[in-house]
Amino acid sequence: MDIKSTTLRRVHRLMSSGLDMVEYLGLLVIGVATTIAMGAEVLSMVDARHVSLTDLLTMFLFLEVLAMIGHYFSSGHLPVRFPLYIAMVALARYLILDMKEMTEWRMLAATLAIFLLTLSVLVVRFGHVRFPYKDDVASERPYVKE
Repeated sequence: MDIKSTTLRRVHRLMSSGLDMVEYLGLLVIGVATTIAMGAEVLSMVDARHVSLTDLLTMFLFLEVLAMIGHYFSSGHLPVRFPLYIAMVALARYLILDMKEMTEWRMLAATLAIFLLTLSVLVVRFGHVRFPYKDDVASERPYVKE
């Protein structure tokens, strides 16, 4: 049993560190790509000598993605709220960009989607306040004894 549990611990550590490396590499790629896209957006605004609301909303999307990556690197956790915020800003941008070509039903559907995302954020926030997680829940592995 001792050899088996030692081997299991080694395999677990190897797999965990390998997955962590892939995760960090993916986040690094996303961060660099977002930064490049943000720079391209700024350059297009400078070239056009005009800043529109859609440009600003696009910049907010980029900032939210970078904030999400920064939060993950600083805390090791990714709150569900961040992707919900990004989705709300993306839908608002979609409404602003395509409002003239949208039917009433499509506009209502996008607005309802934003409202449902807002309710989701409220439910998630209420759940975190009312039913907080233990500090070390993510680090507990019941099947591996160290």
